[in-house]
Amino acid sequence: MSYRPFIREAIQLSSHKPRRVIIWQRNELRWDDVDKNSGERNWYKLVRSCRARNVRAACVPVGANEEVYIIYTSDIGWVVGHSYILYGPLLAGAATVLYEGKPVGTPDSSAFWRIVQEYNVSTLFTAPTALRAIKRDDSENTQLRQIGERGGLRSLRAIFLAGERSEPSIIMMYQELVGRYAAPGALVVDNWWSSESGSPITGISLAPHTSHDKKHSYMKDSRLPPVKPGSAGKAMPGFDVRCVDDDGVEVKPGKMGNIVLGIPLAPTGFITLWNDEERFYKSYLKRFDGKWIDTGDAGIVDAEGYISIMSRSDDLINTAGHRLSTGTPHPSLWPRCQVDWQYFSLTEKTTGSIEQAITSHSSIAEACVVGIPDSLKGQLPFAFITLSMPDHPLSAIPNAQLVDEIQQQVRKQIGGIATLGGIIQGKGMIPKTRSGKTLRRVLRELVENAVHGEYTKDVQYPATIEDPAVIDVAREKVAQYFQERGDTHKAIEARAKL
Repeated sequence: MSYRPFIREAIQLSSHKPRRVIIWQRNELRWDDVDKNSGERNWYKLVRSCRARNVRAACVPVGANEEVYIIYTSDIGWVVGHSYILYGPLLAGAATVLYEGKPVGTPDSSAFWRIVQEYNVSTLFTAPTALRAIKRDDSENTQLRQIGERGGLRSLRAIFLAGERSEPSIIMMYQELVGRYAAPGALVVDNWWSSESGSPITGISLAPHTSHDKKHSYMKDSRLPPVKPGSAGKAMPGFDVRCVDDDGVEVKPGKMGNIVLGIPLAPTGFITLWNDEERFYKSYLKRFDGKWIDTGDAGIVDAEGYISIMSRSDDLINTAGHRLSTGTPHPSLWPRCQVDWQYFSLTEKTTGSIEQAITSHSSIAEACVVGIPDSLKGQLPFAFITLSMPDHPLSAIPNAQLVDEIQQQVRKQIGGIATLGGIIQGKGMIPKTRSGKTLRRVLRELVENAVHGEYTKDVQYPATIEDPAVIDVAREKVAQYFQERGDTHKAIEARAKL
C-alpha cells in the first residue's frame, strides 16, 4: 500500500509542517522520484551518503532492561500502529521494536519469540490472527517452549490482543504458556477499540503498576480485575459502554444486544468526520436518535461489567427465530486448565460462540462461520476451518470423524439449534483486512453464489483486504465442496434474502 499520497495530503493540511520527510521506497511499488523542494529525502540514498562520509546518526540510548519495552506488529498506518508504534511509546519514554513481516515462515514460527528473547521485550501487542497462524504451523508450541525453557521469555509481562475477537481457546493456551515461561504474573489480555475511539474502549490494564520515576511498583497494593477468556475486559476510563436492544433500551446483564457508547466519548475519540458531519451523524448517531454512539458491534455486558464483543451486528444469523452470531456468546462453562493465577479467572461461567466451540477442538487452528440460506429455518451456520497442521489436506471436505466431533462440540457448548449446515476445510482461504478483521461477508457471498452454481461470480471486498488472492483460494474450496455435496445440501432448496 502506498502511503505517500496520504502523507503529502496530511502535510499540506498541517499547520506545523515537518522540515524533512524520509521516503522508504519498496520494491513492490513503482519508484517515484522524491520531491526535494518539499523536504522529501530517499532513505537508501541517505544511508549510502552517510556511509561514504563516515557519518553516523546520533541515537538516543535506551537500555534493553527498561521496564517499558514494547513490540507491536500492527500495520503502522492503522490506529494501533501509529498509536502504539509511534507516538504512544514515545510519550511514555518506551523503546519500541517495529517488526515487519509474518509471524510464520521467517523461517519458522519462532519469529515473535526470538524477538522477545533478543530484545528483552516486556509487552507484545498483536492480533489473534497471528497467534492462530503460529498455532497452525506449530500446534505443539515447540518453538515457544524451546526458547522459554532457555529463559528467553522471562522479560515478557503481557501479551495484548486486538483487531478481532480472541476465542477463549487461544487465550487459555497462551496464558498457560506465558504463565510457565514468561515473567511472574504475566497475562494474556484481549482488548477492544476502533479507529474512531482512538484508544482502547475496553480491556484490563496492567496499571497502576509503575510510577513515573520507575522506583515504586503498585502491583502488590492494587488488585487488578481478573481476565475472563472470551471477554474484552471492562470499560476503560472515559468510555461509557452500554448494551441496548434495537430500540436503544438497555438490556439485562448477560443478554445479547447492540454495544453502544454514551456521549461524550473519551478525549481520544472522534467528534466528527473530516468535511462530512452528515455522514458522521448517519453512521454513528442516527440509529439511536443521538442518544448513543452506534459501534456496529453486537455483544454482552455481564453483571460484573465485563464486556464481550461477539461480532458485527450485521453478521447475526437468524436460525428458526433464534439470533445467533458467528462469534456470538451463549452461556457455557469452559473447561478448567492448569492455571490458577491471581489475576486470571477460568473457574466462572464465561461466554461461548459457534466459532469458539469449533476452535476448542484441538485440531482446529482457525474457524469462520457465516449464515447460508435454508428454506425451512431461514439460515444455517456454515463453517470454514483451517487445521492445526503444516501439511494441510487438499480436500475441501473434512473427514467424517472430524465433522462429527465438531458438530458434537457445537451442540454441547451452544445447543442443537446451532448445528452446522456444512463445513469447508482449507489453508489460506479466510480473508482478512490488514488489521486482522475477518471478512465474513465475502465468504457469505461466495457461499450464496455457490448455492445457485455461480462459482465464478465476482464478490465485493474492501480495499483494506490483506491479500485478494485468498478469495480465489476460498472460491476454489467452495466450488469443490458444493460440486460434491451441493445436490444433498440443505441450503440448496431455496435462496433466502440475507
